[in-house]
Amino acid sequence: MNLKGLTITQIKKDIDSGKYSYEELISETRKTIEELDPKLHVFVSRTDEKAQQSGDRQLAGIPASLKDNFNWKGTKTTASSNILKNYTSPYNATVTERLLAAGAFFMGKTNMDAFAHGSSTEKSDFFTTLNPYNKKHVAGGSSGGAAAAVATGMSVYSIGSETAGSVRGPAAWCGVYGFAPTYGRFSRYGLIAMGSSLDRPGILANSIEDIAILTEILSGHDPKDATSIDEPAMKLVEAINSFKLEDLGGLKLGVPKNFMDERIDSEVRNKVQEAIDLLKKNGADVKEIALFDQKYALAVYTVISRSEISSNLARIDGIRYGHRSSEQAETFLDQIAYNRQEGFGNEAKQRSMTGAYTLSAGYYDAYYKRAQQVRTLIIEDFKQVFQEVDLIIGPTMPMNATKIGDAAKSPIFGELMDELAEPSALAGLPCLSVPVGFDSKGLPTGMQIFGKQKDELGVLKLGRIWEILSE
Repeated sequence: MNLKGLTITQIKKDIDSGKYSYEELISETRKTIEELDPKLHVFVSRTDEKAQQSGDRQLAGIPASLKDNFNWKGTKTTASSNILKNYTSPYNATVTERLLAAGAFFMGKTNMDAFAHGSSTEKSDFFTTLNPYNKKHVAGGSSGGAAAAVATGMSVYSIGSETAGSVRGPAAWCGVYGFAPTYGRFSRYGLIAMGSSLDRPGILANSIEDIAILTEILSGHDPKDATSIDEPAMKLVEAINSFKLEDLGGLKLGVPKNFMDERIDSEVRNKVQEAIDLLKKNGADVKEIALFDQKYALAVYTVISRSEISSNLARIDGIRYGHRSSEQAETFLDQIAYNRQEGFGNEAKQRSMTGAYTLSAGYYDAYYKRAQQVRTLIIEDFKQVFQEVDLIIGPTMPMNATKIGDAAKSPIFGELMDELAEPSALAGLPCLSVPVGFDSKGLPTGMQIFGKQKDELGVLKLGRIWEILSE
């Protein structure tokens, strides 16, 4: 049974036709995990023995996976950090709860950069997830395990999270679809926080229709999350299935000039340009646009994210979540110091210290406040551009999957890899990465699509049309 590329819809058709049963599908997925996971290092923990077949509910019997920063009651939720390696969730995240209510069958919880601090999973305290197309390269991050799981058939879909480009990036590097909705569309309740004003759950999948199905399940107001959009669950699937290639005609697409300059790898530029030319050939109205240079978003994102990281990591006090027992510590304060010193990796320490500095007396106005002011300018810049175009497109990442070890060469490697995703993340825009082929090394390339706030349908519309063009 070929599991790679399977979708929720295709599985249901196969089951109805008697091609295989749900039990056979789960069995084959287990075999695939047992064969591939030791080579690629995708799962932090396996949960398929805990998962239950849930009758005829929408997602029942369909292999899935969950990034290990979403709480699931009774399972380990480590955020791939040593300080949480013995933490067992006492409750469900809203995302987890809604998926379980739809019958989700989770095969396991996937590896990530610890606390989502990175873009390669090399910052995981446990291991690095390798790229399914070349094991000398990384899968991306921080949702690298989630992307690799979908790319290899170890799960049909996976739930990740994005603060800058942590869904789109690994999706591009692993050759799958990666979707992050408008900030607040999916509840953050029960997601271990990185940057609270930026974090959003996301979806990695093999088709646009699967993303639409999961968005219908995950969207809708959550009273447990003060940032949750106060709107009912979205209805997308019927519209997605109605789109045709002809709908591309007249669609106004903007390509930021600075997203296609010499800072972007030439093979990435060329592959994305081929996709843009194909969209133009089939009727899209494509124009070059001017956006604030991404270097400003990179600086703003670095200050804001690190400030919020410092605040969020302060709650990990080494007592409730620590890995050292009271018997091992000479004093109460020794227990706290040991756990925070030994439990946090270098990346968490560096980001927390930088954030504490930018929030400290005398520096708050110079750094954090000013960064928020520039963030507002970025949001206003997008509003102006969206008066001219319907959607914005360009490369997802500035280069394709990097080699193992490259992340150690820069203290802001993650920010540099996410530089094309950070502007839209700061503005909370709905975003999608779609696969557009492979480079000369056989590594996947991604193109991103983003629209104005709450225009998930517009983003997925273009994604579906691209899918039709790619078939």
